[in-house]
Amino acid sequence: MMQNLVDKIGDWNPQMLREIKGRLKVFPVALSLIISGLTQLVIFLYQLRELPGRVYGLSGVYCNLSKEYQQQLNDLSAQYHQVNKQLLHFSSKQFFDSEKVKLFKEQLEQVQSRQTSLNKFYYSESCPPDQINMALWWRDHWEYIFLSLSVVFIFTLLIAGTYQLINNLAQEERRGTLNFLRLTPQSEASILAGKMLGVPILTYLTIAAAIPLHLVAGRGAKIAFSYVLSFYLVLIGSCVFFYSAALLFSLATRFLGGFQPWLGSGAVMVFLFFTLTMLYSREFNHALAWLQLLSPLNLAAYLFPNLYSYNRYNSQQSLETLQFFYIPIGKSLITLIGFHLVNYGIGTYWCWQGLERRFRNPNTSLFSKGQSYALMATFQLALWGFTIQYNQHWCDTYNTNPCKYDFNYQVTQNLLSIFSVNILLAFTLIALLAPHRQAIQDWARYRHQNFASNQSIWQYSLFKDLLWSEKSPVQLAMVVNLIMMTLPMAIWMISAPVLSTKYVHSMKWLTTLSTFKVMIGIILFINVMMIYTTLAQRMLLMKTNKRSFWAIGTVGAAMFVPPVIVSVLGISPQENPLLWLLSSFPWAGLEYAGISSIVTAIIAEFSVLVFFNIQVTKQIKLAGESATKALLATS
Repeated sequence: MMQNLVDKIGDWNPQMLREIKGRLKVFPVALSLIISGLTQLVIFLYQLRELPGRVYGLSGVYCNLSKEYQQQLNDLSAQYHQVNKQLLHFSSKQFFDSEKVKLFKEQLEQVQSRQTSLNKFYYSESCPPDQINMALWWRDHWEYIFLSLSVVFIFTLLIAGTYQLINNLAQEERRGTLNFLRLTPQSEASILAGKMLGVPILTYLTIAAAIPLHLVAGRGAKIAFSYVLSFYLVLIGSCVFFYSAALLFSLATRFLGGFQPWLGSGAVMVFLFFTLTMLYSREFNHALAWLQLLSPLNLAAYLFPNLYSYNRYNSQQSLETLQFFYIPIGKSLITLIGFHLVNYGIGTYWCWQGLERRFRNPNTSLFSKGQSYALMATFQLALWGFTIQYNQHWCDTYNTNPCKYDFNYQVTQNLLSIFSVNILLAFTLIALLAPHRQAIQDWARYRHQNFASNQSIWQYSLFKDLLWSEKSPVQLAMVVNLIMMTLPMAIWMISAPVLSTKYVHSMKWLTTLSTFKVMIGIILFINVMMIYTTLAQRMLLMKTNKRSFWAIGTVGAAMFVPPVIVSVLGISPQENPLLWLLSSFPWAGLEYAGISSIVTAIIAEFSVLVFFNIQVTKQIKLAGESATKALLATS
């Protein structure tokens, strides 16, 4: 029967069978089971240390008499304040009465004496054994075990699993066996899926051994079984996404060598701890909420509110208000879980797009130009979807309808996040899409040969080639991506004056920076980014093997050196806004710039951009001609 199962696994996914056979040895399996058992035992005993014994305080949570004595203390405290109030009243000059003052002082002393004796008895005496609520203690005990195991599951699967996958691919690359896998008739999906299922098999075994205790603890804590299944479902979705990202990270960072697994798993650990701390902010109405929702800890805090004592109620309350383009996805558990899975699904889809391209050809880019347009649209949809949420931001207690809402308030609160993510995305796309010298040379040779043939202008469309071909220069593709990036911002800038209300006090910058200047700032931003793109493309045409470092250094110098020089010289935007308009941060000078300075900056940046593109065009043409001549000379 076991042999039949092995044969079926081998027929379904040979790579998975290869990974499992190499890991399911007696010693590793025994060690995994021992680690799992010891972890469960430690968690169980750690909670068992608080088991109420014969000496259990009367003030303990699980003593049935505790509430009664606490109520007596509260009554005495209220009586003390009432007597003290009367004493102060009759001690004043206006209502002074010596007899009543003496009477109330005696009563105050009696109340204080009763409080002292009751406090001493309450905090020193033991609770009678028959009055200890053991049923409640065991329910809480099982709940603590369940929550502890839930956190252990998340951290173990995501951190250990990503480390094992990245390390496995790195070892296969060093040994040369990864090239052998590339030549096998199996598909990329079959090979990589087999690694995802087989490489962390010992981690799966460790977690699987703890699932029975986890289910028993959930039942003992009276947690709905549907909630437990929902947690497992989201945990599986998160594993698929993080493992796919780990494989893509390993294929994309071969130059890191043995540092790859530590960096990858360390990044996952930092992300989990970061989202863990973000739970206490109780905020999901911001542009980066989609990134925060990639952590399964958020849904765990929603399903099991006692997971974080500080977040006992607020974790549920914050996720219940979560919206996406005003759609209240947090109102229902089904829609919330569905959105988590969709979020993981979209992320996994893009990871596999890169995996399918990079696995067979390690030298190709992670994404094609066409995929970059769809990727940019996906990012903008996510950023703006979580930005456009209903949020009550201004309240007037004297109004019958106190809380006001303004669409612009939420956008302005997220502008920095949107801008930062888009800047990072733009530079990432430059690095991913810009072809190197050999690819450009091949493309130039192909274009030159086609130009000699009798093809129609439509078939020989340079615009189409620049827009879609992976080996063509990156400038036009970056123009399209930058337009897609800034178009939602431009639409908002135009509609902001119409949608704004007098209650928006976070939009003060709109009063000093006109919509026209903000639109000019977007144009300047596109110009600057295109200059960086052209510089990077020019450096990648160099003959040296270090052209990637030259591209990074040149773009970095062009981005940071001018603002640093201007700041060191003490030139403020008020004194000379033109210099700031020509720098990487044109927004600083827009507020103080006049029309002449703005026109001068646009013309200057456009002239520099045209000059750089002419130089790149000449270099590409020269590379294509020389390659063609060499080809004809040898034929």
